[in-house]
Amino acid sequence: MDSLTQVVLGASVGEVILGKKLGNKSLLWGGIAGTIPDLDILANPLLDMVGQLSFHRSLTHSFLFAIVVSPLLGLLLKRFNKKDSSIWQEWGWLFFWGFVTHALLDSCTTWGTQLFWPFSTYGVAFYNIFVIDPLYTLPFLGFVFATGFYNKNNRKRRILNYTGLALSTAYLLFSFGAKAAANNVFEQNLQRQGIAYSSYISKPTPLNTIFWSVTVKGNGGFYNGFYSLFDEDKNVKYSYEPQNKHLLKPYRGNPRLERLLEITKGYYTVVPAEKGVYINDLRFGKFDDWRKEGGGYVFVYHVWQNLNGSLEFKEINNRPKLNKAYFKDYWRRIMGNK
Repeated sequence: MDSLTQVVLGASVGEVILGKKLGNKSLLWGGIAGTIPDLDILANPLLDMVGQLSFHRSLTHSFLFAIVVSPLLGLLLKRFNKKDSSIWQEWGWLFFWGFVTHALLDSCTTWGTQLFWPFSTYGVAFYNIFVIDPLYTLPFLGFVFATGFYNKNNRKRRILNYTGLALSTAYLLFSFGAKAAANNVFEQNLQRQGIAYSSYISKPTPLNTIFWSVTVKGNGGFYNGFYSLFDEDKNVKYSYEPQNKHLLKPYRGNPRLERLLEITKGYYTVVPAEKGVYINDLRFGKFDDWRKEGGGYVFVYHVWQNLNGSLEFKEINNRPKLNKAYFKDYWRRIMGNK
């Protein structure tokens, strides 16, 4: 999730652990704990494109990191806060739950989180919430912000904080229900249209959990479709794109390429480029393909061979032109206007 959301979640968790003893200091340190895992991006200048994709949400987002680092930080914070009544184990729990809730929330998004690193580099992803969702973050932020205006011994402080946690958790549960409802429609359409498939990834489109996108792994390629929970017409129009795996044949065996394909979980297509090929990461889908003029994939990786025979990689981010007309069209589609 975005940085603000993780700060809010961390602050709320910090309040649960040490709010009665530290007051607003628990919100501050909880917010810091919720931020620490995302500091893995500081390693980006030292890594190439594949290294960045592979390292992000790995070490600092793993259960192992939470188990090992949390007590060390707990001891360190207690040493520099000798006057407060908390013990180092409580400080350790603040960081532990700040790290773990951060990683678990990230696992709800599309990118995936390497929870079991270094034993597994698989990105655990539930695909039930977009990386930025105002309906999750803003009410939560409001309650956590209000919490800070009450004394640590005031009962209203805990009521506000737990209300924020309850509402945000309820929204996550709703997102799983919305995903299940969308999946049911996607599967019915696949069956009715006679489309054979082995698996699929459904995920919410940006900023909501009402309008859903699906990418279906079929025979030799992938199908893409969209469905809003407000659609009266439950017919899903699928577009098809061949995978073109054969275009990668000259480059296969390269460790960085193999890791890149592993990151996509096999959800990729290949198209020729003027130099080398483009690999489309289908996990994020064609979020603009609901428009009549269609749209490109969100994440595309340009791969080519340089003069000395080694492979070069470059990430290409396709972003729509965000203007008033776009948001108007997007809102209409979310509300079921095809």
